[in-house]
Amino acid sequence: MPTILLVDYDPLQAFLRKSILEQQFQDVCRVSDAAEALCLVEQPRFASRLSLVIAGHQMPGIGGPEFVSELLRRMPDLPVLVLGGGSETASDYPGDSVCFRSRPIAKEELLALAGHMIARDHQDAA
Repeated sequence: MPTILLVDYDPLQAFLRKSILEQQFQDVCRVSDAAEALCLVEQPRFASRLSLVIAGHQMPGIGGPEFVSELLRRMPDLPVLVLGGGSETASDYPGDSVCFRSRPIAKEELLALAGHMIARDHQDAA
C-alpha cells in the first residue's frame, strides 16, 4: 500500500487536500512543515512505504526548493509534487522525479497526478 506524505502548514488547505487524496488512496499522512517531513523520511519503516510527497512551495522554516533538494538527497528517486502559487516556477525544482503545478489545482487533476506519479514510481522500481 503506497503512502503519500502531504506537507502543508495551512490547516484548512491540508484538510481539504487530505480529504481529496483519501478518496483514492488509503494511506495519506499530513505534516505541517518540512522539518517534520524530513524526520519521518529518516524512519526506515515509513520511508519504505513512501511513494509520493506533495508539498507547497511556501513553507515556514525550510522553503520549498530547499526542502525538495534535501528530500531528494535522502531519497533520490522519490516522486515529489510541488503545488506553487505566485512567482515560483518549475525551474525552481530540477529533477526527473519532481512535478510542479501552480495552484489552484482541481480535485481531478490532483488525483490524476498523484496516481500517475505513484504508478510511474512503481514501474521504475520493478
